[in-house]
Amino acid sequence: MSQNVRVWRIEAGSELKEVGQAQLDLESRLEDWLEGDIDILDRDLLVIGRQIQTDFGGVIDLLCIDVAGDLVILELKRDKTPREIVAQTLDYASWVDALSHDQVTAIANSYLGEASFEATFLKRFGEAVPDQLNNDHRMVVIASEIDASSERIITYLSDRHGVSINAATFQYFKESDGGELLTRVFLLQPDEVDYRARTKSSSKRKPNLTYEQLESIATERGVGPLYAYAVEAFRPFFEGTRTTQSNISFVAEIGGSRGAVLNLIPRDSDELSGLAFQVYASRVDERFGVTQDRLRECLPDGIQAWQYYPDAPPNWSGFAGALRSTVEVDALATGLAGDVS
Repeated sequence: MSQNVRVWRIEAGSELKEVGQAQLDLESRLEDWLEGDIDILDRDLLVIGRQIQTDFGGVIDLLCIDVAGDLVILELKRDKTPREIVAQTLDYASWVDALSHDQVTAIANSYLGEASFEATFLKRFGEAVPDQLNNDHRMVVIASEIDASSERIITYLSDRHGVSINAATFQYFKESDGGELLTRVFLLQPDEVDYRARTKSSSKRKPNLTYEQLESIATERGVGPLYAYAVEAFRPFFEGTRTTQSNISFVAEIGGSRGAVLNLIPRDSDELSGLAFQVYASRVDERFGVTQDRLRECLPDGIQAWQYYPDAPPNWSGFAGALRSTVEVDALATGLAGDVS
């Protein structure tokens, strides 16, 4: 459905003053804004190309990559008709689908210049470039408004056929004192688009588990209440969470990038052993100022040294173990608060 966004400023504690929507050649500026700060669309993307010439004669406005190594095509609607914008986006996707690891790397290095793809990816996500790139891709149509016909086509492709396509609308508002505001609304919930793409299409990557599925697994493994308690206890300390095919990760901003700091793993848990976890010690130190020795003090008995992969550097290492009670959850949460007594 079309989004009629209205914005109010709260003045003097309780008075509401509406900020009027302004006329602006928005889509001519959106590409610059998205390139300069992709967080306005998705905080888990990295721009790796702009105005990329395809082998089919078209030009992709912006090409991005996510932490899993999957590509994301951003296409601005501008003055294209509904048929043109959707067909063009799908055409670009057919070209992107065939890009190899080396081709993706070459596109990224060409765009990033002196800053290598590997270094930029690590800084952005706090994780190394995956061994496999472009297992999957998705598409997002960008516009100041989406007409009913485009909405219908995009929704049909996602709902019925599991095509990973969505639309995001940005609307511009200007205050009487000259202040500018920008809003963003997705046509479809991104998580729902991703889930349908993983389950209905011929996606090569297994879908990440949903939060509900992880909670269900925790219950089946006999740690349901403890898992739910831990999620709520740890969530306030982090900038966000994300799921994988096995765990929930608590993500923090570290050195200008977002990376996992703490993982809870329901599938490796059981009622006797407790709720399995992994924690990156150096990331806890950098984010919360809690040294490895202090962190160890607030972890439960039986923890072991852990590495994300053999011979991993300190940033990819830490501790693994199991939380057996709410008391042990609270002790770790207290440690994250920097109060270890």
